[in-house]
Amino acid sequence: MAKAEAGIGRRNGLLLLAATVLAACSPRRPVAPSPIDLFAAASLREVLDAAVADYRQRSGQAVRATYAGSAQLARQIAQGAPADLFVSADEAWMDWLDQRGLIEASARRDLAANRLVLIAPASTSGAGVDLTVLAMADAAVPAGRYGQQALLRLNLWSGVSHRLAPAADVRAALSLVARAEAPLGVVYATDARVEPRVRVVASFPATSHAPIVYPGAPVRRRDGAGDPEAARAFLAFLAGAEGQTRFRRFGFSPAPV
Repeated sequence: MAKAEAGIGRRNGLLLLAATVLAACSPRRPVAPSPIDLFAAASLREVLDAAVADYRQRSGQAVRATYAGSAQLARQIAQGAPADLFVSADEAWMDWLDQRGLIEASARRDLAANRLVLIAPASTSGAGVDLTVLAMADAAVPAGRYGQQALLRLNLWSGVSHRLAPAADVRAALSLVARAEAPLGVVYATDARVEPRVRVVASFPATSHAPIVYPGAPVRRRDGAGDPEAARAFLAFLAGAEGQTRFRRFGFSPAPV
């Protein structure tokens, strides 16, 4: 009886050893890299969604994008929001983060440029311009600041400043016009391009406002998480030939050198 129990014990021990060896030799699934958390200006949604899909297909790296007004996103980053990469619709909010030591300034890149246009609902006729209400992003947001600069330079601000329908960001202003809740709006040319329910009434002269430039930079996360190298690699992709081709396809201009 003792010999039988000893034999069973040895057999069980050998089975356990074999199972351990087989488990060690079995191929392990590669661990997918953590997504890059991208905070980007609302006007970049379509082009960056396309770029994110391209990048994941070629590299396997996922990018999780959050879109809103540049001012809102910059403030969230300053409060500790988990962003790895920030792309702003102007240089001022990127500079604001830089002054607080919250971006990698040496890796900062200008990615694209844009134009400012006046839009109306596509359903309206081309005759006349109704200035009763003008939809425009809040002045704290880049699109609102550019719009105010242009209207001031063209001596139109005093006539429309009391008729504004303020919006949280440029896409909110676009939506007001698209839904015919405002007869006119100030948005970027690329916004008007992706919304079939609006038409461009006029383009603002480039000299009437500061250059519309989109800088991008990796964020120095306060929680120590994230992968800075992965963020830099994706930013390099956006600034490289493939990324720039994608920006042009969506109507953006090259960033000024």
